[in-house]
Amino acid sequence: MKSLCLIISGGEYADIPDKIRKADYVIACDRGWQYALQMGIKPDLITGDFDSSTRPETDIPIIQFPAHKDDTDTMLAARESIKRGYKNIAICCAFGARLDHTIANIQTAAFLVSEGATVYLTGKDTEAYVFSHNKIRLPKKPLHSLSLFSLSDRCDGVCVNGTEYECNDITLTNAFPLGVSNDWASAEADISVQNGILMVLCSMCNEEN
Repeated sequence: MKSLCLIISGGEYADIPDKIRKADYVIACDRGWQYALQMGIKPDLITGDFDSSTRPETDIPIIQFPAHKDDTDTMLAARESIKRGYKNIAICCAFGARLDHTIANIQTAAFLVSEGATVYLTGKDTEAYVFSHNKIRLPKKPLHSLSLFSLSDRCDGVCVNGTEYECNDITLTNAFPLGVSNDWASAEADISVQNGILMVLCSMCNEEN
C-alpha cells in the first residue's frame, strides 16, 4: 500500500475508519489536534492559526500561521503533505459543521489531485474519493447513495459499472448534477475517469431512498 498522509481537519467530529488510522504521517489542523486526542492519535505535525482552538503545549512540532492568510488551515496541511512527497492523502472530519468549510475541504482535495495525489475524505455518514486518470472499486455500502461530481470544468471518459445506472465513456460537467444519487446493483461498483477531477461521494440515506 502506498504511504498515507492523514490530515485531521476541524469540521464536525467523526470517528475514522481503521484503514486510515495507522497512517504513515499525521497532520492535525487547528481544532484537529483536539480531535486527534479524542481519537487516541498522536500527530506528527500540528498546523493552523489557532483561531478556533488554543495553541497546544506539546513536544509535537507546530507550524503557526497568522489568522489573516489566503489558505485555510486544511489547505496549509495539504501543502505540507505535498511538500513531504505524499500522493495518497486522507482528510478526516472533513464534512459537517459549516457548509463553507465543507466546500473548502472539497476544493482542497481537488487541489491535491491537481498536484498528482489521490484523496479520501471522510466525515459522519459521508465519505468521498477524489481522483483523476484512475479507477476505483467500491464495495456496496448498505443505506448509502453513490454520487459522482466533476470538480473540474468537465470529466471525460467516465465509466460506471455494477450500479443501477451504468454508463460508459460519458462526460460530466460541474454545472449539471447528472451523476447524483446512484445505487449499487451488485456487490461492487467500478468507477473510472480518463480526464478531469472526479469526486465519488457515498452518503448515508434513509431506507425510503
